[in-house]
Amino acid sequence: MPTVMITGAKRGIGRGLVERFLENGWDIIAAGRDATATDLATLGERVTVIDLDVTDPASIEAMVAALAGRAIDLLVNNAGVYNYPKNTLDTVTPEAWLEELSVNTVAPLMVSRALLPNLRAGDIRRLAVISSKMGSIADNTSGGSYMYRSSKAAINAVWRSLSRDLATEGFTCVTLHPGWVQTDMGGGAAPLTVAQSTAGLCKVLSTLELNQNGMFLNYDGTVLPW
Repeated sequence: MPTVMITGAKRGIGRGLVERFLENGWDIIAAGRDATATDLATLGERVTVIDLDVTDPASIEAMVAALAGRAIDLLVNNAGVYNYPKNTLDTVTPEAWLEELSVNTVAPLMVSRALLPNLRAGDIRRLAVISSKMGSIADNTSGGSYMYRSSKAAINAVWRSLSRDLATEGFTCVTLHPGWVQTDMGGGAAPLTVAQSTAGLCKVLSTLELNQNGMFLNYDGTVLPW
């Protein structure tokens, strides 16, 4: 069975992705801060749970050691933050901005780079990051959300470069918009449930083809504007 690793797997979209891939017969590596203290391990023997702080180099090194020699077919960088109070023109601060960039932009590449030996050992070679349509410059008609929008636009650029750098090795690298989802981040007014969003994401990720390398995709598979 193929193996998928999902960061930010404790709740929300990450937890939903764990459940969807498990339903579809994949083996799962579920990673997150203090993830071993959750009930993720009760989901079954096909779920491996590891603790991972994506912004901590020592935690990434420990992850690499724990997963040494294990092939990973698909990595989904899902961990992310949105500091609502600090995302307005009047409230944004350099410190909060750098923190959001650290989690949403820098960490996915650092984790992915660290796991390249595992991904190269896999049969499928897919690398994904959960971005957001709020990172689309063309789609920004409402302004605001300075830190979040810029961090997601930046990860889109990072992933586009990654898709080019790894293309000769047969990797497919995509950024994904999960939709506006009913999570702690998305809020109760969001139109999509976690199950709806992750069912779409799982289908897209399970059926990616090489000609989609470098694309920015919606949870339903449609291509989004940069």
